[in-house]
Amino acid sequence: MSNTPEVLANILVIDDEASLRSLLARILRLEGYTVAEAATAREGLRRLEQGDFQVVLCDVKLPDGNGVELVGNIKKLHPDTEVILLTAYGNIPDGVQAMKNGAFDYLTKGDDQERILPLVSRALEKARLQQRVRQLEHQVGEKYAFENIIGHSKVLTIAIDLARRVAPTDATVLLTGETGTGKEVFAQAIHHASTRHDQPFVAVNCSALGKEILESELFGHRAGSFTGAIRDKKGLFEEANHGTLFLDEIGEMPPDLQAKLLRVLETGEFLKVGDTKPTRVQVRVIAATNRDLLAESEAGHFRQDLYYRLSVFTILLPALRERRADIPALAEHFVQYFAHKMNRRNTPALSVQFLERLQNYPWKGNIRELRNVLERALILCDGDTLEVGVLPPEVQMPPKTGTDPSLASAEHRQIQQVLHQTGGNKTEAARLLGIGLTTLYRKIEEFGIGQPPLSE
Repeated sequence: MSNTPEVLANILVIDDEASLRSLLARILRLEGYTVAEAATAREGLRRLEQGDFQVVLCDVKLPDGNGVELVGNIKKLHPDTEVILLTAYGNIPDGVQAMKNGAFDYLTKGDDQERILPLVSRALEKARLQQRVRQLEHQVGEKYAFENIIGHSKVLTIAIDLARRVAPTDATVLLTGETGTGKEVFAQAIHHASTRHDQPFVAVNCSALGKEILESELFGHRAGSFTGAIRDKKGLFEEANHGTLFLDEIGEMPPDLQAKLLRVLETGEFLKVGDTKPTRVQVRVIAATNRDLLAESEAGHFRQDLYYRLSVFTILLPALRERRADIPALAEHFVQYFAHKMNRRNTPALSVQFLERLQNYPWKGNIRELRNVLERALILCDGDTLEVGVLPPEVQMPPKTGTDPSLASAEHRQIQQVLHQTGGNKTEAARLLGIGLTTLYRKIEEFGIGQPPLSE
């Protein structure tokens, strides 16, 4: 068995005194650290560019620079590296400035020699923690990237393109569409593609809480402002400060809270429950609803001024039945996910008939309903292939024939004819048909245009 100590970390010692530098390096190597040495600031920076160092021990007085200033350069180029400064002369102003520049600590040579190893250990712990946090942030960013939204149908691609365009701005976004179409997934993707990606993303469902609780959750309260308020509480607007607040089911928000929300959006200020002094925040709001908020506002059920403030940039998320071509990819994704979660040895294949039933079902609950159906199917599947028999009875049934197939056939032929007249120009075709471009793309997918027309 080897007696070589385990390598714990990479440490760089920067000091122009060769004897002291060698002594420090020897002490650290005996503890199992890998140590590199440099005699000047320039050589130290070059070493940092060449290797991955968790901790730097640096003299304050170097032939070509000042260690206090060097700390700032090191932290700017290598933010996860911790720097411990060493000096022959204790100097409080230098120590204060070193800490401001990002130094982990400041030691006097000789007097603090016994503190070096414990200090290196603590600095290493902090460096590793910071590195782990950055790795997790990167993983979260990848998880919520637009590239991970599953599907390539035209209607979905349009929604993703709009979301990409608005993400870098601070514009308020309103996500509309049926329940279960993935509005929170889009909200997360917008946040993580924005300049606020390293700030909090906070979500709340406005339909899940009563008026008083929702007000307290959103805006916070002061101790004693109501029964049970035994201490001050931060609201979600404060928690999301400099980040993004996602307000799901915004159409369910009570009218008096709508007025308070409008004030925050317009002024960046609000009053906590029981407070008299306004609190200022800088928050981007993304709202979502499955209602027609314009119709609701015109009927007096939702504040019209708030609707226009929220709908600065509206994105309609398509229902799953409008993007049937994406169902196989979604099904594969969920089956793999649940197979891993259930610790199955193999991920079952999806039979042709199984996929046909999925693609022909109307999916009123959209992606959420599909996910639940596939989890149930995997629980019931004993073999290596998912067959129709593991689907719920309503999904197993073949699709019903439309009540007026000739009407669908006529619509199909009309769209084909107009597309032919415009040479395939969909924007012009939508104008001539008197429908929106998104609706036209839905119809093209629904009828499989490019294939023979529906039979009479």
